[in-house]
Amino acid sequence: MSYFIVTLQSRGKKVTHALHADSKAHAQQLARLKFKGTIIKIHESHLPIDEQLKNFWFTLRQNFSRRKIRPDQLIAAINQLAVMTNAGLSINDSLMDIAKATTDSSLKHILTSLSASIDAGNSLTTAVKEFRYELGNLTLAMIELGEQTGNLSDALLALSGMLEEIRENVKKFKKSMAYPRNIFLAMGFAFYLLLTQVVPKFEKMFAKMGSELPLPTQILLTLSDALVHYGLWVLGALVVLYGATTFAIRHYDTVRYMTHQLVLHIKILNGIVRYATLSRFTLVFTQLIHAGIPIAEALDTSIGMIDNMVLKRKLMTLRLDVEKGLSLHEAFANTKLFENMIVQMIGAGEAGGQLDNMMQKVSDYYKMKFDAIIDNLQSAVEPLILVVIGGFVVLIALGIFMPMWGLAEAAKH
Repeated sequence: MSYFIVTLQSRGKKVTHALHADSKAHAQQLARLKFKGTIIKIHESHLPIDEQLKNFWFTLRQNFSRRKIRPDQLIAAINQLAVMTNAGLSINDSLMDIAKATTDSSLKHILTSLSASIDAGNSLTTAVKEFRYELGNLTLAMIELGEQTGNLSDALLALSGMLEEIRENVKKFKKSMAYPRNIFLAMGFAFYLLLTQVVPKFEKMFAKMGSELPLPTQILLTLSDALVHYGLWVLGALVVLYGATTFAIRHYDTVRYMTHQLVLHIKILNGIVRYATLSRFTLVFTQLIHAGIPIAEALDTSIGMIDNMVLKRKLMTLRLDVEKGLSLHEAFANTKLFENMIVQMIGAGEAGGQLDNMMQKVSDYYKMKFDAIIDNLQSAVEPLILVVIGGFVVLIALGIFMPMWGLAEAAKH
């Protein structure tokens, strides 16, 4: 968008205002709506240096520190927007009012940008696409549904309910992982103290032996030496690696696809990601067909809000198969993601003209499966904890005591 200076005659004085617009005609239209007075002149100008620098640093910071909006802030904003639009207020005014009230700087910027984009003549769906990462694919899908059906307030209320449910699931997941996380942190701290405070003392004793040390002892001494002498470098390397990996996942589709593929190969995470994705997909698809959206368009919108690229690529075959003339249950079967029971349920819904009701049952089924996995997550992780703790204990025990046993055997002879 270009930068324009508007000169007006207001209350006997000349005043100037600045605004962003697509063209001079668009700037004139916006000026009439925003400013009071008679327009004297509108001319395009260069953005002031301070604003250019401000925009540059903001863009740079956004690229490196983009984050998803906190669920509680997003849910509150969507609820407010739903109430305001239902009351007949314009979307533009509603967005600006919510932006002024929010304390989240990122959300304030997004809402202000959405308002400016709508001012420029874009739909809310088009405006939200620019912030797909921050707001999430589900938000985009439900807003698109609301604009397609002409009932944005209901779609926003449904979106708020879905986000609330997702937030509760995340809370349950974090609660289930609290115990394993604390165990690993405690073990890591204990292992760090052993390697930096205890093992170096044994190293001096082992050096006096003059004999070849067993492999577990060599591993312990190597780890101890690395932490004692290069601990800060190791920590810095880990931080840089984490930052570089995060940046690559966000900005490169190939890296993101490989990461999502790796996640699905981890048994514990596979079920969580798979059932969470299918639950969300079937839920949105059900809402769309219940609202009367054609199946092909409903599939496009539902698949568009999926985050995992591997599952998304498999589900994209649904649209292609439907366009080829296959029935919906045959298309679902071809993805190899849905159980035979689910395929039969969808087929029965198609045959009986009750597809939306049957899809609701499918959505409830996947939600039940996801909840069951989350509820049993702690018991599923406990064997892994025992294996890791056992490995640490065995390594420390063998690393310290094997040389001593060797010395005792040598003394006997």
